[in-house]
Order: sequence, then structure tokens, then C-alpha cells
Amino acid sequence: MDKIRIDKWLWAVRIFKTRSLATEQCNKGHVSIGDQKIKPSREVRVGEVIKVKMPPIEKSYKVKQLSDKRMSASLAVDFVEDVTPPEIINLLASVKMYGFEQRDRGIGRPTKRDRRMIDRLKEGEDL
Repeated sequence: MDKIRIDKWLWAVRIFKTRSLATEQCNKGHVSIGDQKIKPSREVRVGEVIKVKMPPIEKSYKVKQLSDKRMSASLAVDFVEDVTPPEIINLLASVKMYGFEQRDRGIGRPTKRDRRMIDRLKEGEDL
């Protein structure tokens, strides 16, 4: 096997949970090889670097081997190599830590008073 459809390979190496999700992401333009957005029917070859947009970052994967059969995560390591630069991974960690507010489930929306306190905290003011 020297070439395979990109959507099938992305699904087989567990980058996407379903093949239809991989196809959808290709159609939306979130998957590219080089700087060219690709269609799901594009055939991928060993050695190519695939970029996948996963907001807020873009991850890069290098094709080590080809397979059209879905495999376990422990076996998928032999087929794909994550070549995303470490500074981009660190950016993702910082966004997860500081980017989103968390509220306990079931307590409802913040009141006006809560909202003002949240705004003051974000601006760095003392309560």
C-alpha cells in the first residue's frame, strides 16, 4: 500500500473519532498539506506532513506508515508522528489554564452583582 485517502488515514490513526468527522474537517478546510487545503479524497503518502486546525492551535503530523484499518492507540504511534512545535503546545496549555471561566453546574447564570465582581477580578481590582 503506497497511498490512501486522507480522511481514511486520519480516522485510522485516531486523529479524528469518526471517518465522517475527518471528511467534514477536510471539506471545511481545516486539514492541509503544505499550505494547500485538501479534499478528503486526496491520497496521502509516507513522509508527508499534515496540518490539522484544532482551535486555537494547528497541529502537525508526519506520516510514518499507511493503514486503512482503525487501530488501537498503542499501535497508532507507529503510523503517525506528532511534529507540532513545543511552543504551540505550551500555548494550548496556557489557553486552557487562563482562557475560560468555569462555573459549577446547576448554579445558574451570574447575577448582576456576580458579573460586576467577575469583571473586577479580570481587571485586577481588589474586592
